[in-house]
Amino acid sequence: MAGQGLSTDEVQGIREALAAGRKPKVVFTAAAGQMAGQVGQVVELTDPEVSEEFVVVRFGRDELPFSPADVAIAPKGAGRKPAEPKPEAEETPTPAEPEFVLDRPRVPAPRQEEPKVEQQVEAKPARRAVKAAKPKTPAGLTVTLAYAEGEWTVAAQQGAKALAKPYVVKPAEALRMVALVDVPGVQEAVEQILAAERAEAEQQAEKLRAELAEIEARLAELREAG
Repeated sequence: MAGQGLSTDEVQGIREALAAGRKPKVVFTAAAGQMAGQVGQVVELTDPEVSEEFVVVRFGRDELPFSPADVAIAPKGAGRKPAEPKPEAEETPTPAEPEFVLDRPRVPAPRQEEPKVEQQVEAKPARRAVKAAKPKTPAGLTVTLAYAEGEWTVAAQQGAKALAKPYVVKPAEALRMVALVDVPGVQEAVEQILAAERAEAEQQAEKLRAELAEIEARLAELREAG
């Protein structure tokens, strides 16, 4: 009977065997469905982080991925064909001695009918059921809120595809977004950045007010002189 799947140590052993140039034999477990009890060869181990079906097995002319639960280490001697018995040597018939016939009319030999050859159509083996492929899960979605050079930007990316290029948002909107993230220290860091920007803006406003007052005073003097 088929085993209960590959353990972590057995997967490591298969990986080492492949690295040494061997192709270990495995037997399909009950988890593989109709293929349970059949024997195949592992030809590759792909990345288990990408898919749980990372054990690539050659079965006949196909090479398909399976999970470690679908296969187990094959017992020794599994998959070997039994030796066929050698045909016995046919006895060579002894040729008959020639018969000397005097004055005997020749009788024509009866016509031998040619043996009919019946064409045997070999039944093609039933095509094994292909394991249904699992639907691919959508790529991960990443939304990034960033601050650089006095501006807040938001960008969105799904897998390697950019859904939204970085665009500028107001500081109040950035603060509301951060408030949704319940992570200690993040909101405090944003508030410190906003406080520093507010202080710098107030200093610029005071400077502009002083320059405007100076210009208005100069304008008043020019009007009085005129």
